[in-house]
Amino acid sequence: MYKNLFTVFLVFVGQIAVAQTTVIRNSEIAQMITEISSDSLEHHVRTLASFNSRHTLSTNEENGMPAAQQYVLSKFQHFAKKSGGRMTAEIEKFIIPGDERRIPTDSPAANVMATLKGTDPADDRIFIISAHMDSRNKDVMDEKGAAPGSNDNGSGTAAVIELARIMASHEFPATILFVAFTGEEQGLKGATYLADKAKKEGWNIGAVLNNDIIGNSSSSETMIKDNLKMRVFSETIPVAETEQEAAIRRYINADNDSKSRQLARYIKEQGERYVDHFEVKLIYRADRFLRGGDQTPFAKNGMTAIRMSEMNENFLHQHENVRVEDGVQYGDLPDFMDYEYLRKVTAVNLASLASLANSPDQPLEVKIDVRNLSNQTTLLWSPPETGTVQGYFVLMRETSSSMWERKFWTTDTGLTLPYSKDNYFFAVQAVSESGAESLPVMPTPLFKLN
Repeated sequence: MYKNLFTVFLVFVGQIAVAQTTVIRNSEIAQMITEISSDSLEHHVRTLASFNSRHTLSTNEENGMPAAQQYVLSKFQHFAKKSGGRMTAEIEKFIIPGDERRIPTDSPAANVMATLKGTDPADDRIFIISAHMDSRNKDVMDEKGAAPGSNDNGSGTAAVIELARIMASHEFPATILFVAFTGEEQGLKGATYLADKAKKEGWNIGAVLNNDIIGNSSSSETMIKDNLKMRVFSETIPVAETEQEAAIRRYINADNDSKSRQLARYIKEQGERYVDHFEVKLIYRADRFLRGGDQTPFAKNGMTAIRMSEMNENFLHQHENVRVEDGVQYGDLPDFMDYEYLRKVTAVNLASLASLANSPDQPLEVKIDVRNLSNQTTLLWSPPETGTVQGYFVLMRETSSSMWERKFWTTDTGLTLPYSKDNYFFAVQAVSESGAESLPVMPTPLFKLN
């Protein structure tokens, strides 16, 4: 798939360090991004909003959640026709147990999913791109009132549909799962069902990219209008961290280097590589105050997951009944969205997802040699289990920096650098013959040879 090797070089001129960034875009990914249509995204949002309510407990088969689910399924099935048999689509039904809170009694629910099977039989990784399609009013238990849910979360669902349309005809070594969840507003029910199923069945989840509220560029209260930024939320200390993992984290001071945080950095790098005039802001929180998203159940099960969201939220058009009050229009209506902004966020998703699904697996047994006092740093690792590897990037950054700052190329499974391990953080990426980069792996200490 890749025809170019992605590299970022820092060139030092004379005694002054000049950061010169060379951006090389893969032609196939760049072409896919040009195919993302703001008109198509708007069509999906308006169609989803046209159903009276997509409340999880809605049973109206003509104008409620079941009808909306059939719409998403029909789109997935249509796209599957151009996949050469690699894409399949289904509505997976399940029962949400009553919780005496937002689910009064045991209730039927379903996730709508499309699976684009990977082309490498040895690669069992699954990358999930997701959004929730259920909507709500101010009263979260109101299952009958009109709840268009255009931005929350018709925007994310539209992005997942659009990505399935574009990516269905392309080949990736790893499998991609496109999911429209049910039950997010009732307590992350659909995502919890799938995350628990993935854990029980031993799925190899490479990463989860969850999209929730990604189609508005104007904020309430502050009146900011800005379609040039988006947010990626990622957990700091993993919620599923074991005692052994916590001990290693404390020893190497990797509080800012969870797997989800590495995924967030990866998304920023890939997104800004392909989407012009757009900035991916890293938010060092698992999610917003008083809110949560469908990435959470996957994180709780020890999987690498993040949340994509718009930069500036408008709370006049979230969790509000549709009405005009004191001359102000409330409600999550499609006319209050910015579809060009939604296109950009969708493009960040595509760039990241395509790069991940075409990358080799991560290098194994990544170690940093701490056996001796030294002003050099030696890293050692083993090749990944799947994927043909051309070489590796050793990443380096100042301990105070949020992003990786330098990449050192090697075709070996070890590298010694003239930089003190005490002063920098390091990680290692595997790079395929086509130039696709894996997620980075932080090294664990090597105290003695085996």
